[in-house]
Amino acid sequence: GGAPKFPQPMVLELLLRADRLGDDRALPMVEQTLDAMARGGLYDHLGGGFHRYTVDAQWLVPHFEKMLYDNAQLARAYTQAYQCTGSSVYREVALSIIRYVQKEMAGEGGGWFSTQDADSDGQEGAFFVWSAQEVASLLGAEAALFCRAYNVTPEGNFEGRNILHLPRQLPALAADMSIDPSILAERLAHGRKILFEARDRRVHPATDDKVIRSE
Repeated sequence: GGAPKFPQPMVLELLLRADRLGDDRALPMVEQTLDAMARGGLYDHLGGGFHRYTVDAQWLVPHFEKMLYDNAQLARAYTQAYQCTGSSVYREVALSIIRYVQKEMAGEGGGWFSTQDADSDGQEGAFFVWSAQEVASLLGAEAALFCRAYNVTPEGNFEGRNILHLPRQLPALAADMSIDPSILAERLAHGRKILFEARDRRVHPATDDKVIRSE
């Protein structure tokens, strides 16, 4: 579809049911969509979880708000895709959603908050985006590899800064760079950890602590 692009986890779950009933057209569509969302800017590569939608057709530039209901449904969709395929990528995405919700959306009384805002410090997306200089300062010698993987450039892709995303799957990138895929994954994970800790010191988006329940 075109812009804007909203995740449709219920459609993906329906396709996974079709796959289990023997429709061999269904699973490739699910995998293409889940892979594109998980590599794009819709997904928070540092803190886990998904933003609400993207304003473009490539899953790149999100509206940075995060909704509880989106993440609840996407956690289920990625879990079911992992059960169907055994893909470690889907497993990690599902777990990252759960870790994000536990860290940011859990209320003291046992309920779950409804939303995190798109803005922080008066600017949309400020919490989530990076300049190439910031990445270089934090990662040092590892910055070049990280920037190549996540397409971080001096020009940026969002108002002069960068929304982290993976234009290419890691096995293909590792082959181009003559690096073992597992070593590349470890180095990128280390870089994400450093950036996540730095980001955590920024002004956080406001959280709507409304808890909606039904009986």
